Amino acid sequence: MTEGETRQEEIKKCKPGSFVIIDDEPSIVKDLKISKTGKHGDAKARLEAVGIFDGQKRVIVSPASHQIKVPIIEKRNAQVLSISNDFAQVMDLEDFSTYEVKIPEELKDNIKEGREVLIWKFGNKLIIKALK
Repeated sequence: MTEGETRQEEIKKCKPGSFVIIDDEPSIVKDLKISKTGKHGDAKARLEAVGIFDGQKRVIVSPASHQIKVPIIEKRNAQVLSISNDFAQVMDLEDFSTYEVKIPEELKDNIKEGREVLIWKFGNKLIIKALK
């Protein structure tokens, strides 16, 4: 399980593009469908999301008023120190800590040593999101 800061939010308030935690994995919401309220209960929500770090599709069906964990993702600037195979060693420009991060396929051709990148951090998981 990844430890990171979270907060609670009702499922019906999640919008496409927002973040949620499903199966202990931070995910980005792609679609939210809410059915009508039934005669005896709450409206059902069907939330589709894709994992930020693993890219897997996840779906949950739950009452729309139930709470779901929302991750607090840190967005930081980092500098690429070295590149080896599919991994880059990056240094956080705020606290100067270094991390090994897998280079995303779409950025492999453009990442060079010395360049600044935007990294997303949740607990001990990191991903390179963009070049600066």
